[in-house]
Order: sequence, then structure tokens, then C-alpha cells
Amino acid sequence: MSKVPVRILLWMCCCVWVCNGDDGEYLLYKDPKQKVSDRVVDLLGRMTLEEKIGQMVQIDRSVATVNIMRDYFIGSVLSGGGSAPLPEATAQNWVDMINEYQKGALVSRLGIPMIYGIDAVHGHNNVFNATIFPHNVGLGATRDPDLVKRIGAATAVEVRATGIPYTFAPCIAVCRDPRWGRCYESYGEDHKVVENMTDIILGLQGEPPSNYKHGVPFVGGKDKVAACAKHYVGDGGTTRGINENNTVTDLHSLLSIHMPAYADAIYKGVSTVMVSYSSWNGEKMHANTKLITGYLKGTLKFKGFVISDWQGVDKISSPPHSNYTASVRAAIEAGIDMVMVPFNFTEFVNDLTSLVKNKVIPVTRIDDAVRRILRVKFTMGLFENPLADYSFSNELGSQAHRDLAREAVRKSLVLLKNGNKTNPMLPLPRKVSKILVTGTHADNLGYQCGGWTITWQGFNGNKDTRGTTILGAVKSAVDKTTEVIFNENPDAEFLKSNNFSYAIIAVGEPPYAETAGDNDKLTMMDPGPAIVTSTCQAVKCVVVVVSGRPLVMEPYVDSIEALVAAWLPGTEGKGVADALFGDHGFSGKLPVTWFRNTEQLPMNFGDSHYDPLFAYGTGLETESVVSTVARSTSGSAAGAKPCLITLLVCLFFFPSLSWGLRR
Repeated sequence: MSKVPVRILLWMCCCVWVCNGDDGEYLLYKDPKQKVSDRVVDLLGRMTLEEKIGQMVQIDRSVATVNIMRDYFIGSVLSGGGSAPLPEATAQNWVDMINEYQKGALVSRLGIPMIYGIDAVHGHNNVFNATIFPHNVGLGATRDPDLVKRIGAATAVEVRATGIPYTFAPCIAVCRDPRWGRCYESYGEDHKVVENMTDIILGLQGEPPSNYKHGVPFVGGKDKVAACAKHYVGDGGTTRGINENNTVTDLHSLLSIHMPAYADAIYKGVSTVMVSYSSWNGEKMHANTKLITGYLKGTLKFKGFVISDWQGVDKISSPPHSNYTASVRAAIEAGIDMVMVPFNFTEFVNDLTSLVKNKVIPVTRIDDAVRRILRVKFTMGLFENPLADYSFSNELGSQAHRDLAREAVRKSLVLLKNGNKTNPMLPLPRKVSKILVTGTHADNLGYQCGGWTITWQGFNGNKDTRGTTILGAVKSAVDKTTEVIFNENPDAEFLKSNNFSYAIIAVGEPPYAETAGDNDKLTMMDPGPAIVTSTCQAVKCVVVVVSGRPLVMEPYVDSIEALVAAWLPGTEGKGVADALFGDHGFSGKLPVTWFRNTEQLPMNFGDSHYDPLFAYGTGLETESVVSTVARSTSGSAAGAKPCLITLLVCLFFFPSLSWGLRR
């Protein structure tokens, strides 16, 4: 008999252990060689009602313990906005915490692993030192599906670095009113742009093979995560942009404007769909059977699971939680499969158990929900690899990801004004005697990142995570002989007494998220308007607007030499400097209409009353300095003179090149 290598014997033993219960019984659902559908059927047939309902529960990490995970068979845990294991927690801290919860799930009777979720909506934004990408409105300005796909892949790796396999992203709302506090979470007002940007799902989850059945969830490996298309459906169309409010529109408009991106997301294998807090013509989406069970699961043939929003079931009633049992019944009957409780989970478990035992809700509805949840867990390999390790730790905030974020920033910038054709202001010269950098947003990383960064509502200042502000980026970009003066709010005497060659003014909105961002006025935060007015009267200026949406700018445009919409660029401020100084040209296009005044709202491209300050799709294009030089010299006659011109222009814009000549 030939000898069998030890490693093969160990592997065979592991297979036997994995596929067998404590008593040696073969368990088909634990066998990775079996089809997902067969594993789901096998496991579902072994589950009690209590175990099934436990799988439908998602709780916040603040109430999770090993014993609760085991005793209640909890299917999922999440981190709410800013909910972390420690201040400035490392990737290893996250992995250790999540593995503890997972161990509780694994020692339950059937050992069904839980799935941990988090709002990684513009990078792994809850985590210290992660790469923070531009918010979706900025990515919509790029019109670059390949870019968002690469951002999705980078985000997935950073999320996996912390042991998390599930993100509540992307938001594929179509923002029809910038007064909405979540407008920056939308890729734009045109459903076609939003549809194209669903390619981020292919980055997050991986690309399904060509023969993959559309509508079935797909997650393609340990460096990928389950994605979540949200918020189903019509959340960007509420009256006056009021968050969680009512979208009043006919079925045709709902299906033609707000629904198409969901069809694309499902086609691309999205694993989960989150239901919106909002209503459609007065009916709460969390209780809308026709649209969840009928259209999403029926017409669109979505086979993943449907998840509620945070305490979304409570909000079916008014006031919230006033008739909880009826709300639970309405949500589950409508087709919600997993419920984000997130705190008082025992009440939900007890109510749903009672509703099933009293035959109010049929057990077939429970089976459908659990079947979908298990399908996602099996598909993503959670049964084979339930515990995370530290193998991706170095990917968190890696330089490669920061370089990608920097690329995204410069591609997202929209140039709205640039002097005139004969005398453009941009690109800015690097070598001048003295420049002014000013404004509320010039040296504030928190303002630059916006909401959903480190905490739910964002932060103020430069200490809460790592990144480069616009001021820091400008200092890095200019010639070392150029004096950069920063004064956040300069007075008239300061402006008059300094001989500035030009000023870079960064103004905009403070961070906000969700309802806290609902805003009827849409003005710059003070003292932004005064800074723009006084500075642009005294110094030739470029204004960089850092915001999640268009703001009131018409009163100031005439005095501004150059105007740039930078959206919420995230941690990599150097991307702003890349375009300002001509390393890269401007290419972004407005993803939303820039209104003249808020009385015009709502106003979208194609409306009969369309009279914007800057129309949807506006965006001046410029070439990089290098491209401009190459183009201007390529048509010249051969000889020394064009070469000399090229050299002089390059030395003007890139004075660091003179080092090579002097050496």
C-alpha cells in the first residue's frame, strides 16, 4: 500500500469533520461540493421555527454577545454609523470583535454563520485610516463606470480587511430634488447615469461568469463582499426632498425613473436589496407587497434577500412603534426577509413567532425569507470561511487605494467657469510670489469628507482620520519658492496689505447625513458668502465648492474668476490640486442641475420650467499642461525654437524639472 502524504490525510480528515455533525452524521449542507440549492434545502429542512426566525434578525453590535448569538440563532449583526470596537480601531481590532460574535453563531445547534454588515458607502468610511472616496454625487460627475467598478473592488478589500463580508451599498437613488439630505448618496438626477454606476456592484462582489443565472446573488471570493442596492424604491423623489417622506408619482414615472437601476443591479448579481423608509403615494414602502413581492421578487426575479432599513419596521406606524405587532405582520407579509431591529430584538422575535404559530403569517413566507438568506450565505462561502483573519490588514488605507481615490477626485471635479476664452484662469501657475488659501473648507478634512465618515453625521477638523486637505494639497503642488498663506476668514485690511497673485477659496456645507441634511435654503455655511465676496473683490480668485449638492451661487458668480464643483471629495485632497495646477485636465460633468434659486425647485433636465444657472451635463474641459505643451509644439516646424519654447513652458509650470538641469 502506497503512503499517503500527511497533508492529504489532514485535508481528508477536515472534510469529514466539516461535513459531519457531532454524532458522525453526514450533513449535506456542510459539504462545499454540493450545489447551493441542495444545501439550502437540506439546511432549511433541519431548522426549527425559532432557528428560522433567528436568521431573519439583524442586531447592532452594541447589543450582540456570544450567548445572544448562540441562544437566539441570530442571522446578522451590523455596525450602525460610527459604531466601532474602539476609538481609532485597527483592522485587527475589527477582525477580533467580529470573530467573537461569529463564534457564538457557530456553536449554535446547526452552526449557521452570521453575516456582519456595515455602511461602507464611500470607501470603508466608518473605519479609522481607511481610504475615503468621493461620495456618489461626485462619482456620478465622472461618468466613468470602470472607475466606480475599481472603487468597488478597493472598498471590498478594505471591508474584508476588517473581517466584514457585507456592505449596505450602493445607494442607487435618483435624486430629483437637492433639498434632500441624502442627495450626495445619489449618482445624479438622470436614471441612466445611476444605471451605469451600478457597475460598482461588479467591483464589490466580482463579475458573475457569462453563464451565471441573472437575478441570483453572486459573491466571487474572499476579497469580495455582498452588496446591497438601496433604498427600494423612489427615495430620491419625495415631496420637497423631505427625507423618509412621500414620493407622489404615477406608476410609469416610478418604473421609468426610479426602478431601472434596480433591474441593472439584479442583472449584475446584487445579493441584497434594502427597502426605503419613504412612501409611494402614501403607502409605506416597508409594507408594499406589490412592489416588494410582486415586482422585485416576481417581475425582476430577484433571488437574494430583502432587508429593512434601521428600525424601518417600527416606522410603518405613526408614531413609530405605536402598533408594532401589526407593523411586523405588514413588513413580513410584504416580503421583507431580514429585519434590522437593531436593539429590541426579543420583541420582534416574540411577535413574529406568535404570528406564525397563530397562523396569521404562513410558515411558507418564513421559509422563503430564510431560503433567501441562506442562499446568500452559501454563495459567498460563509459556511466554509466563517472566521476572518488578518491577511488583508495591510490593504486598509493602502497607497494604491489612495491613488485610486485621488484619481476619482480629479475626475469628479466639474469646472463651471474659467475666466474667458482669451484669458482663462486655470490651470494656476505654480511659481508665483505669494498666494492666498482661504475659506471654511480649505483645511478641514471632516468637511471635505462629508457625512457617513467615521461617525454617522461626519466630523469637523483634521484629527479623526488620515488624509490630505485642500490646503495641504496646494502646499505640496506649488513651487517651493511660492509662499502659501492660509487665512480662513481674512479681513479687508489683510487682503489689501498683501500682494497676492491669486486666491483659492474653499467653501461649502458642513457634514450631515439623512434627515439632518434636509435643507430648503441651500446656502453656503457662514462665513462662506462673506469670504467669497470680499476676497474675490480684492484678489483674482478660484472658488472650490465642497458640498453634497448644488448651492446658491448666482449672486457671486460674476465676481468669481473660476468656479469648481468639488462635491465631497474624501481624504485625497491632492486630486483637487491635480486639476487646479494642470497635472490633469478637468473632465467632470454636472450629475444634477445647478439651480439659480431654490424657488425653482424641484427642477430637472427636461422640465418645462428649466432655467438653471448651470444645466445638467455642464462641465468645461481643459487639457493637462503636459498635453497642452505637446499639442502646441507637435505642429511646429522641427528645430531648436519649438524645443526651447517647450522647455520654457515646462519649467514655468513644473519648476522642479530645473533640478535635473542644474545637476
